[in-house]
Amino acid sequence: MNKTARIISIAAVAAFSAFGAHADEVDGSQFALKFDTNRTRAEVAAEAATVAQTRSIEPAGSRVVTYKSTADRAAVRALAAEALRTGQIPSGEFSAM
Repeated sequence: MNKTARIISIAAVAAFSAFGAHADEVDGSQFALKFDTNRTRAEVAAEAATVAQTRSIEPAGSRVVTYKSTADRAAVRALAAEALRTGQIPSGEFSAM
């Protein structure tokens, strides 16, 4: 295959792929959105401001529980080490059989 034939075939493939990329309706109405509204810009801005004020950062259906611990870190670590040593906390792999 000579160099000219290769260039022509590459140009033909590029032309056909570019034609497929532009396939759409002539007027582009597939993506056209039409809005018919009677609300003013000020009304929309006021509504957006009230939504932002009433929005909660808490996810729907959950309650945020705050807990203030009075325990000392060293005491908690000592209790955990004692529970591990006495076998109250399992360690290692667990076999159900």
